[in-house]
Amino acid sequence: MDLGRFCAVLRISLLDLWGMNLDRLSRITVEEGKCGGRPCIRGHRIRVSDVLELLAAGASFEEIVVDYPFLEREDILAALEYAAHQADHPVLQTP
Repeated sequence: MDLGRFCAVLRISLLDLWGMNLDRLSRITVEEGKCGGRPCIRGHRIRVSDVLELLAAGASFEEIVVDYPFLEREDILAALEYAAHQADHPVLQTP
């Protein structure tokens, strides 16, 4: 099995263990050389962080889809779910 295939299988296995929506999260892509290797939406050059920043600035789902017609509501939900799971880790306190 080549490294790329191994990483894809590992990613799916880990996501499945975490109970994430794999269909939705398959919309999040990471490609070497595209957006600095940061997570993007369906291979487009819009990063997950771009979508999150738009939402944080108060943009509605509808406004985002109008401004970026290649995006779908499920893409925005995928960005939110991806971010939620990225932020869900223990934080160790040091004395």
